[in-house]
Amino acid sequence: MIEIKNVSKWYGSFQVLTDCTTSVKKGEVVVVCGPSGSGKSTLIKTVNALEPFQKGEIYVDGAAVHDKATNLPKLRSRVGMVFQHFELFPHLSVTENLMLGQVKVLNRSKDEAREKGLKYLDRVGLIAHKDKFPGQLSGGQQQRVAIARALSMDPIVMLFDEPTSALDPEMVGEVLDVMVDLAKEGMTMMCVTHEMGFARKVSHRVIFMDQGRIVEDCPKDDFFDKPDERSDRAKYFLSKILAH
Repeated sequence: MIEIKNVSKWYGSFQVLTDCTTSVKKGEVVVVCGPSGSGKSTLIKTVNALEPFQKGEIYVDGAAVHDKATNLPKLRSRVGMVFQHFELFPHLSVTENLMLGQVKVLNRSKDEAREKGLKYLDRVGLIAHKDKFPGQLSGGQQQRVAIARALSMDPIVMLFDEPTSALDPEMVGEVLDVMVDLAKEGMTMMCVTHEMGFARKVSHRVIFMDQGRIVEDCPKDDFFDKPDERSDRAKYFLSKILAH
């Protein structure tokens, strides 16, 4: 579903990604982790060209992200993206937020967009809040609306960029529960997250990054249960997070 080949990216003279190669199969859940500044968010944003890259190739369901001829808005409409900071329109109601992309990008009728949006809002447990504005919701509720909005576009893959890092600890669980359900239903997912419990529970593979490189790319059981086989950098990372 996602193929990343030798991707490198620079900001001016500073290299943020170096020869990153990995792939995500249909129905696979891959967690990308690593220390702050390791390039995790940048890597996931290259998948739907929110971050341009100077070298390498990326394919999403066969479409070449790096090809200038590729219709990127069309591609992005098929790739759901959930950000750290919700990115909801504050002046629109929850229902209007859910409908906007469907109407503007997918050319759905307002009735169809409303029906589909409310279906997913119900699915994330927030149908009672359909007429509220984002500012009237908690952070966890806003993030669940953002997930419902992404799902309303019928994505073939979902990208999550640290979806719980801006939330109060007690709200993290409600967002992770939705993500766990998605994983169980077979949604192809690539998640940048520090939630190692989530990674252990639902991921198939773990990618560990450091200084813009993919240092580890292995099945989750190998990553967590065979620390002696990991690189020194990954071992150190694991020792810090698993100790607590």
